[in-house]
Amino acid sequence: MTIFRRLAVASAVALYAIIVSGATVRLTSSGLACESWPGCEPGSFFPASSHHGFVEFGNRIVSLVPIALTLATWWAGRRAAGVPRWVVRLAGLTFLGTIAQAPLGFVTILTDLHPLMVMTHFLLALAVLAGGVAAAVEAWRLDRGAAAPIGPPLVRRVALVMAAAALALVVTGTLATAAGPHPGGSEVERLGDLVDAVYVHVRATAVYGIGLLLLVAYLVRRGGRAATLSLALLGVVLAQMAVGETQWRTQLPWGLVLVHVSLAAAVWALTVLLVYVLWRPPRGLAETGHGGRNREYVPSWPSENRAAQGRREHS
Repeated sequence: MTIFRRLAVASAVALYAIIVSGATVRLTSSGLACESWPGCEPGSFFPASSHHGFVEFGNRIVSLVPIALTLATWWAGRRAAGVPRWVVRLAGLTFLGTIAQAPLGFVTILTDLHPLMVMTHFLLALAVLAGGVAAAVEAWRLDRGAAAPIGPPLVRRVALVMAAAALALVVTGTLATAAGPHPGGSEVERLGDLVDAVYVHVRATAVYGIGLLLLVAYLVRRGGRAATLSLALLGVVLAQMAVGETQWRTQLPWGLVLVHVSLAAAVWALTVLLVYVLWRPPRGLAETGHGGRNREYVPSWPSENRAAQGRREHS
């Protein structure tokens, strides 16, 4: 079970890294630097002297890491005793979503980086990242023990609304990027009007921010490690807002936009992590700041019950 947990956590980290790598390709206008797939040049697997080709081809090489790790996580979940079938399926879907990025990237190139295809490519990466985070939490729960959901149902429902707002936040963010000066190349068409896209994006940020502040206020008052996680998310969001304002006032330099996209992916991953932990926390994260703990959690799956019983007998 420990191997499954470590692989699941490593997969989630790699899935985040490939999002940053892919954003680098787009923001350096390197998306069409490789004219073929999976090789870069016609008649040559590796790129020539163009630095854009090395950026694009490097992203393809980096993508092998999350593919390998998500496959290993799926395999480890199938081999580990006591892992519920739905968790194994989740790990499998995460792997399939990761490997689906390769042909989707090929289609994106064939369409000359059409904005809708680029957005689909990015949003699939975020969906796969969410699956990787959920699988990592489940692996942690199975390895270290499970606790009851954190907080009353109303608080957890507010968290779900915040997660939906986070999805709207990243979708409107991709629309803003597609309408901005970094569509992926000098000849690539832009999508819509930048000012309108940013207007909607800022409103989505406000809705998300209100939900996050309410959740942070409750968790900080409650105390414990979940509160620490919420404060970490709030810190990343504040940094994201500062970068967003700065990039807008400095005419959207690609380096700052890359930082903004990277922080956006981090906000998404941490939001999924926090909301998931509220509903299905590992034992360590359910502790309060007053030395207390949530009541002992009785798993609803027989396989989880057997795994928990085995851990108690072993200890």
